[in-house]
Amino acid sequence: MTISSQDRFDVAVVGSGIVGLGAAYAAVRRGLRVVVVDRTDRPVGATIRNFGHLCIGAQDGPARTYGEASRGIWLRLAAEAGFWARESGTLVVARAEDERTLLEEAARAESEADGGIRVLSPAEVTALAPVRAEVVHGGALVPGDLQVNPREAAGAIVRHLAALGVEFRFRTAVTEVGTGLVRTTRGDIVAGDVVVAVNHDVDQLLPALAERAGVIRCALDMMRVSADLPSPLQAPLLTGWSLVRYRRFAGLGAATALRERLHAERPELAALDLNQMYTQLPDGTLLLGDSHHKAVQPDPFQPEAAFDAFLAEARELFDVAGMRVLERWQGVYAAAAEEFLIEEVAPRVLALAATTGIGMTTGLGLAEIETARVFGWGGSGPEDADTSVVDGTQTAAIVGGAGTTAIVGGIAQEENA
Repeated sequence: MTISSQDRFDVAVVGSGIVGLGAAYAAVRRGLRVVVVDRTDRPVGATIRNFGHLCIGAQDGPARTYGEASRGIWLRLAAEAGFWARESGTLVVARAEDERTLLEEAARAESEADGGIRVLSPAEVTALAPVRAEVVHGGALVPGDLQVNPREAAGAIVRHLAALGVEFRFRTAVTEVGTGLVRTTRGDIVAGDVVVAVNHDVDQLLPALAERAGVIRCALDMMRVSADLPSPLQAPLLTGWSLVRYRRFAGLGAATALRERLHAERPELAALDLNQMYTQLPDGTLLLGDSHHKAVQPDPFQPEAAFDAFLAEARELFDVAGMRVLERWQGVYAAAAEEFLIEEVAPRVLALAATTGIGMTTGLGLAEIETARVFGWGGSGPEDADTSVVDGTQTAAIVGGAGTTAIVGGIAQEENA
């Protein structure tokens, strides 16, 4: 078979989700000729079906390393590609004493480390989020975290990479990968390096790898509402249900008692595997969620009980006059016992996936670090954007978006929030 010069590349990336886009960005910055192949006509998977919360400070271990690397790449891409991003940090509201105790333990554990947690009083929490004062026992600010609009970021990155010379072949399915070769439904592609970044669909392209790694799917329910809040939500907001999920908190001593109490008091929410959290998009609408259900192939049917719970919990937490549901959807991402799938399945063929729900947080850094390590590309990745420090807290910035900002308590307020 004769391969034309148009089908010869330095790097072929299979998948246009955030990990695949990160691999393409890492390659094109090093002057390599890159093609990205995806069976859809644009990113439509987990990369756009999430909160847009880059929850770096709640991670530990490799996830924290990849998240910290992702942070600088997100800021650089936002500036270059022109999409909205803000250095908001993350707010955590404690609605019980055991939740506040866990936050205080976490703050002590990292008191001498970078990115330490700042414990907040109830008054400080209500000054930063429109939550009902009577339910707040305290809270915390996790600095350094970011927020983007997932509905615009991926498309903006695609356009930016295309402008840098990356070729995108959408509506093209990949049927086989091997050293130096990617077979597709529109012909073969020759590439020196191949990155497979297809998230949960790794079981379709590399089934033996998926079985060996135990990769299945996690389906989640989410919704977007119009909420009559008295003031903007100035950062992504986590609750006690979040604390028992994220490893930075979940591994601490106080987490066990909190988890037992939450599950005993609200078994119906525990059955949903709830992560009760919220983000606000630049148009003012609020993202609510989320539930979790794991299976090789989860059912597509979404129980209304999950959405009823999201709305009821939001009304209990926020000082809100009314809410109107605008959208509901199901997200799906790869799940496995380990947080990441990283394997060179053949010489110079690298499979990458975030096998928990932290792909947006870690995916760009995962791609940057692991492609450089496995392929020997070299380079250290983009540096973090410049930031300043006020009272020991990293201040906020908004890049690539409209609207003016002011700094209050280390968190950005926007006129158009």
